[in-house]
Amino acid sequence: MVKVTDRAAARIHEMQEERGGDGQILRLRVDPGGCSGFEYGMSFDEPKENDVEVESGGIVLLIDPVSGTHLKGSEVDFDDGLQGKGFEIRNPNATSTCGCGRSFS
Repeated sequence: MVKVTDRAAARIHEMQEERGGDGQILRLRVDPGGCSGFEYGMSFDEPKENDVEVESGGIVLLIDPVSGTHLKGSEVDFDDGLQGKGFEIRNPNATSTCGCGRSFS
């Protein structure tokens, strides 16, 4: 459903360690809003009843069913270079994106 690159997996592991292993899982979601109609969101959270747990690159992600329809086939990457934007989501379902990289339609 969603692929996590090695670079993103390494950064997510670091973030989990910084949190002290509190047992929360990274949630990937799509919210209404942003410049193009929808925007991506990520946060650590507890699993909810209808969540799908996706494992990729040694990372488990929580994705709610509505977000899952928008994220199917997406790839989560992390860019920390000089021009890096942090986490990037490459979504084959997006028909357009805005310059910030967090918003799509």
